[in-house]
Amino acid sequence: MRLTGFQDRVALVTGAAGGIGQALVASLREAGARVLATDTGAALDALAPHEGADLLWRALDVRDATAVERCVAEAQASLGPVSLGVHAAGIVSTLPVLDTPAEEWQRVIDTNAGGTFHVTRALGAAMAARKQGAIVVVSSNAAGIPRLNMAAYAASKAAATMFTRCLGLELAQHGIRCNILAPGSTLTPMQTGMWADDKGAARVIAGDPASFRTGIPLGKLATAGDIASAAMFLLSDQAGHITMSDLYVDGGATLRG
Repeated sequence: MRLTGFQDRVALVTGAAGGIGQALVASLREAGARVLATDTGAALDALAPHEGADLLWRALDVRDATAVERCVAEAQASLGPVSLGVHAAGIVSTLPVLDTPAEEWQRVIDTNAGGTFHVTRALGAAMAARKQGAIVVVSSNAAGIPRLNMAAYAASKAAATMFTRCLGLELAQHGIRCNILAPGSTLTPMQTGMWADDKGAARVIAGDPASFRTGIPLGKLATAGDIASAAMFLLSDQAGHITMSDLYVDGGATLRG
């Protein structure tokens, strides 16, 4: 089945310099969409991305509501009406609760939950006037299962997940679909940055009963392309009657769908 609904449409992608974000930008462009891709200035400096007639890159701090609104406005002025949005920007924190400073908690909440609010609210407002659009928020399977040393991250993703479902309920009357992707362990720099040695992947796949963590039944990590493919489906015409869904893409790691 060939996914449709992308040709000559405009998409905005946050977190676009990350592994999942880059895969999303490539998939959207290949499908015929015009893309405004965003990430932090530091991430863009490291990536040194190239622009084209169908692609613009902009630095964006998703914690800044005014900057987010300006970015959506620029996408519409430069590329056309935005009808597709993927919010993939996020950060991880791996501290035990008792060792988590208040500042770290706030940083994670402001980025992962606050960023979701700012980005999807701006996208929803732009799409509502035309009664058309699809938004996908990249959350995490950690939003639905307790994790040791990841309370701030899990809580921020749980907030982003429920917010997106509520947003989907409100925007349904405007013909706008809002869905959530919940990836598990994915082979990206965010994942590998948590590994102490080259056995990290094997440990994740096998699981760790001592930390109350199951392994991955499929016996492999997700790739960025796996997550991008799931996002493309949720954005496509073929998912035209799907909204407020929470799709786990984790190889069965959380033993839920």
